[in-house]
Amino acid sequence: MGCAGSSRAKADEPIKKITKPKPWKHSEPITGEQLKRMRDEFWDTAPHYGGRKEIWDALQAAAEADLTLAQVIIDSAGVIVQKADLTVCYDERGAKYELPKYVLSAPTNLIRDS
Repeated sequence: MGCAGSSRAKADEPIKKITKPKPWKHSEPITGEQLKRMRDEFWDTAPHYGGRKEIWDALQAAAEADLTLAQVIIDSAGVIVQKADLTVCYDERGAKYELPKYVLSAPTNLIRDS
C-alpha cells in the first residue's frame, strides 16, 4: 500500500518551471568562438559520463531553445528538473545530469565580436 501512495504522490508533484540561469562571469573574458568550442566539447563528451544519450540530446535541445520550447522538450523527455535553471536534472531511472552554466547562457564578460 505504501508503494501505491508514494507513486501517486510523485505523479502529483508540480512540474518545476524552467528559468534562465542567473548572470555569471567566466574566470577570464572569452570570445563567442571560445564559448562555442567549450559547449561543443561538453556536448560531445557528456554522454560518456553516464546517463542516457536521448536525455543528453533532450537537454542539449532545451539548452539551445527559448524557455517555452525548452519546457516542452524537458517535459516530453520525462526529465526531472532539480534546479529550475537546468544545472541539475535527473531522468526517470534516477541518473543525474549536471549542466555547466556555460552551456545554458553566455557569461557577462563575453567579448563581443566587433
